[in-house]
Amino acid sequence: MAKDRRPGAGSAVVIPLEALPKRGRVRSVGYVESITILPVGQAPSFSAVLTSAGPGVRATDAGVQQRPARIRLIWLGQRRVPGIDAGIRLGFEGTVFEVDGLPTMYNPRYEIQSLLEN
Repeated sequence: MAKDRRPGAGSAVVIPLEALPKRGRVRSVGYVESITILPVGQAPSFSAVLTSAGPGVRATDAGVQQRPARIRLIWLGQRRVPGIDAGIRLGFEGTVFEVDGLPTMYNPRYEIQSLLEN
């Protein structure tokens, strides 16, 4: 029987964005806050910044005193990744490390999740 290797599936622990290590292999879930599409003249890459807060939640809502945790996901060689837009919930897995003070992951495995999934 094939092993389910989807992000968030199986027995691997899903780590909250607030608890990500500075470096290492992780599996987590977040909401796409913004995407960046580079101009045609530059090397193709597509990036998304994910946050722990759901869509429409601002730092001033519901008594949140600090900014939610964030991570940047970058797909090299891709001008666009179908289905990834602001507001969606995304499960992802890969090696995280800091770039310019922001946790970053290159070419992660990912799964677009329904907002109703837990």
